[in-house]
Amino acid sequence: MNITMVNEGLTIMLIGMGTVFVFLTIMIGVMHLTTFVLKYINKYFPEELPVEKKPAKKKTADDVEIAIAIACAFQQSQKS
Repeated sequence: MNITMVNEGLTIMLIGMGTVFVFLTIMIGVMHLTTFVLKYINKYFPEELPVEKKPAKKKTADDVEIAIAIACAFQQSQKS
């Protein structure tokens, strides 16, 4: 095996790993900077909180109809 090929392989590997390391370091720095900027902007322009709507209460007539249907189904199951 040729030692120059091993040296070239190690060099290419180090260049590739260095490139990835530098890119990830820059990406993390930009993410932290973005967080800082957004916190600063949110201080002066806060987001509006959504208004929670309460669900409409069901009519009692629906509950009565459901209870009657359950009672009828129970009676049918007892007959068979």
